[in-house]
Amino acid sequence: MQPVNLIAMQHELLTEAHSATARRAAHTVYHGGALLRQTALALLAGAELAEHDSPPEATLQVLTGKIRLIGQEQDWELGTGDLIAIPSERHSVVAVEDSVFLLSIRRDARSQQGARS
Repeated sequence: MQPVNLIAMQHELLTEAHSATARRAAHTVYHGGALLRQTALALLAGAELAEHDSPPEATLQVLTGKIRLIGQEQDWELGTGDLIAIPSERHSVVAVEDSVFLLSIRRDARSQQGARS
């Protein structure tokens, strides 16, 4: 296992997002058949992840920039260094400014067992 330099990854993802038509980029940081998956995502200002279902358990940590996490009943504006548990409801994410965040997801153990069968 090799360490991941999140600062270097931020720069790479933002560069990639600037050349992408969707104005976003992502890279899986950790995923090894375990129940934990971590993905770094870059969203340029105004770009969004459309409303989607919540995983069983997840956190979002802003590495750089500012985003808005929009839930069904509430929304949160988060900046560099902020960490939040993602609500167990449909939600979306919008970049207020060019941003990179780390999404950590606990995967469902039952889906893992089914994948190994």
